[in-house]
Amino acid sequence: MNYFDMTLTKSEINGKNILALSHLGDGVYELAVRTFLCADHTFTNRSLHLETLKYVSASAQAKAFTLIEDMLSEEERATFLRGRNARIRYTPKSCSKADYHTATGLEALMGALYLGGSKARICELLDRIFENKELFEP
Repeated sequence: MNYFDMTLTKSEINGKNILALSHLGDGVYELAVRTFLCADHTFTNRSLHLETLKYVSASAQAKAFTLIEDMLSEEERATFLRGRNARIRYTPKSCSKADYHTATGLEALMGALYLGGSKARICELLDRIFENKELFEP
């Protein structure tokens, strides 16, 4: 099985637990951020880690969502809303509950797009986010 080029049907994706999609999407999003930073920048290991954190924290992901919200199709928006509205028992103290829910929605969207084989679409959304990197400066 090729785990990097898996494609599920829409009904298979919709049948997945939304927090499972979010879990996968968290990894997809972080891998994309790490790839972007490694490809376009020169960092030491420590500074690379710190730079990555600027993009992958729940607060940063909530900011990222505001950049792509107007680009989403109805189906993508529905997936985001399923993730955002998921029942989450734990919210870290490092961010607001609203930001954490928004981040969970973004991650669920990334997970669903990845499993659906929509890697080009993920790249379109990420391009918008990475074009606005000044938003992620402290």
